[in-house]
Amino acid sequence: MLNALAPDKLPTAPLISLTWTDHVTGSRGHLVVDRLVRGVASGGVRMREGCTLEEVAGLARGMTMKEALHYDPKARYVPLGGAKGGIDCDPRHPDAYGVLVRYLRAMRPYLESCWATGEDLGLTQDTVERAAAEAGLTSTVQAVYPLLDDEEAARARLTDAFACEVDGIGLDELAGGCGVAEAVLSALDDARMPYEGTRVALQGLGTMGGATARFLSQAGLTVVAVADVRGTIVNPAGLDVEALLGSRDSFGTVDRAVLREGDREMPGDAWLAVDTDVLVPAALSYVIDCTNQHRVTARWIVEAANMPVLPAAESLLTTRGIAVMPDVVVNSATNAWWWWTLFGDIGADPDEAFAHIRGSMRDLIARVLARAEADGTAPRAAAHALVADLVPEITERFGTYR
Repeated sequence: MLNALAPDKLPTAPLISLTWTDHVTGSRGHLVVDRLVRGVASGGVRMREGCTLEEVAGLARGMTMKEALHYDPKARYVPLGGAKGGIDCDPRHPDAYGVLVRYLRAMRPYLESCWATGEDLGLTQDTVERAAAEAGLTSTVQAVYPLLDDEEAARARLTDAFACEVDGIGLDELAGGCGVAEAVLSALDDARMPYEGTRVALQGLGTMGGATARFLSQAGLTVVAVADVRGTIVNPAGLDVEALLGSRDSFGTVDRAVLREGDREMPGDAWLAVDTDVLVPAALSYVIDCTNQHRVTARWIVEAANMPVLPAAESLLTTRGIAVMPDVVVNSATNAWWWWTLFGDIGADPDEAFAHIRGSMRDLIARVLARAEADGTAPRAAAHALVADLVPEITERFGTYR
């Protein structure tokens, strides 16, 4: 059973579940549409070797929950259903781009009618957009256009937002990490723990992990470890986050030439056991399980990645007093920023975007922690309970497509 499985008020079976086989390479791709709201579902497409239909189904259910958690009846942003795409292919393989183009071409009927997608693990937004254009699509989010009051203005606003940069980095690459960082800071505030002196370790320094590291470092936290495909870089006194970020390749791999005296290279799984307060898995799914959870010493695990902690491991961690802040809450700003911008709740402005993300995440974390305390449950169960309350309200307003 996956972490992102539904509260009781969500159907157990997805609306659409299919597997595609590439006629050129034999690679397999999957699409799961968990739920439609007003005929549309939202969720990125990932590419990694070993990606399975079960994994994609769990991610799609998680997207249903993320959409519900950001529902605001006063906002222009219309909550969508949840979906996810996944391709079993190493994104570094020379054939990977061709596989992506053929996958998107095969999924074109769904992308044109009911599935709005974007980047996820292993893929950048630029790559997905380029492949989508080659596959004959107008946009990766064209299924949403019929829901817009002014499609031309909305598309221009989103294009302008993607063109925004902060210190040379695209706003779209920073939005999700801003939300993750705010989740960390909200948890620290709730525990009355100062930012200065709080240590953070991250697994993954790609788009999400990199932006999270930047915002947390700027807030005064000390990043003591980061892990990429080549191993873990550790410095108990703190790493030079900006130097590491500036040396990354397109897959988030750090150039070791920028390491300073005091920075140590350790094995790839060393990030789990680093002496830290906050552990941020920001790359792969299923990385913390029953065989390695005992190595974790952090007080909080904040899930920037999708489904990084297996349920049985989370139960053991909770028993040990380690709080797991769930992915459906923590990384939800990535998706929400797109729709706040497209529907017009915010403009194409970094300051406005960051302020809205921070305010929304603060409110969401507060609701989750308050519900957890009231119910005597862990944060994930509290988030699921909030979704169970919101789904009937969304269904009553917009109907359901089953």
